Amino acid sequence: MKLKLKRPLAFFDLEATGINVASDRIVEISILKAMPDGAEMIKTLKINPQMPIPLESSLIHGIYDEDVKDAPTFKDVAQEIIDFIGDADLAGYNSNKFDIPMLMEEFLRVKATFDIDNRHFVDVQNIFHQMEQRTLKAAYKFYCGKDIINAHSAEADIKATYEVLLAQIEKYEGQDWEDKNGKISKPVVNDVAALHQFTNLNKPVDFAGRMVFNNDNIACFNFGKHKGKTVFQVFDEEPSYYAWMMNGDFPLYTKHRLEKLWADYKNQKNENRQHQPKPQQGQQTKAQFNKPVAKTQDPDLAKPADEDMLKMLASKFKKL
Repeated sequence: MKLKLKRPLAFFDLEATGINVASDRIVEISILKAMPDGAEMIKTLKINPQMPIPLESSLIHGIYDEDVKDAPTFKDVAQEIIDFIGDADLAGYNSNKFDIPMLMEEFLRVKATFDIDNRHFVDVQNIFHQMEQRTLKAAYKFYCGKDIINAHSAEADIKATYEVLLAQIEKYEGQDWEDKNGKISKPVVNDVAALHQFTNLNKPVDFAGRMVFNNDNIACFNFGKHKGKTVFQVFDEEPSYYAWMMNGDFPLYTKHRLEKLWADYKNQKNENRQHQPKPQQGQQTKAQFNKPVAKTQDPDLAKPADEDMLKMLASKFKKL
């Protein structure tokens, strides 16, 4: 089985100090880049997270502080990672919820430019969970009939993920799937764009899922008191909500997407103001009609005081 690719597909896996996208750091990244001609390239990098690796994390992925103390920082390798990925689409196992958000967080933290707006994202776990609902180890056993050797190392896991996707396409291509609205389709096909759509059913705006696109493809909040409302509606009703989120403990990529939506909102408001009809010459606006008219001064009060009268008053007050 060979993937039908119009451009490269970069499978990647991260090992980190923990699972908090906003506060944890990457300690290892492994990327398998599948090319349209069938060629494959792999890059694996250990990364110094510049913070201690908790023991519970080290016991899972086998990477300890000693292993990364002389490794480059993410800032040192950010451009190398960007260059290796190139214009490839992105794929992984649970990548939409963890790997992509954490990678974007690291890029934003070091101010490295990595555009993901025009890429497809294929989350192999979503295909598996929606069709079978298991774990990577079980998925590899189920689809490939093998056990992962050296599980929880980034390179072993990403190789297994790549093989699982190939087996999933072979197994499910042409098979019916029914969504929550009762619509039946055949979503698992050998096409990255179609797999992107099937593995992003929730249509997140920011990967952390704080905002999602609704059925009309309009960004809505997906948490808190404004859950279900469009982002622009909340900006109208409570503009301070934007500032609260930008100053709050949200992932940088969530703030990055929110900032773009705020700019779009302000631009839309400005365009609406510019397209409002202006009053024609000779017409008065409501404000002009309501403007108070200055009272005309009494002509007699406007006359200068009589000089003889002033002299008489001055003389009278002197006597007093």
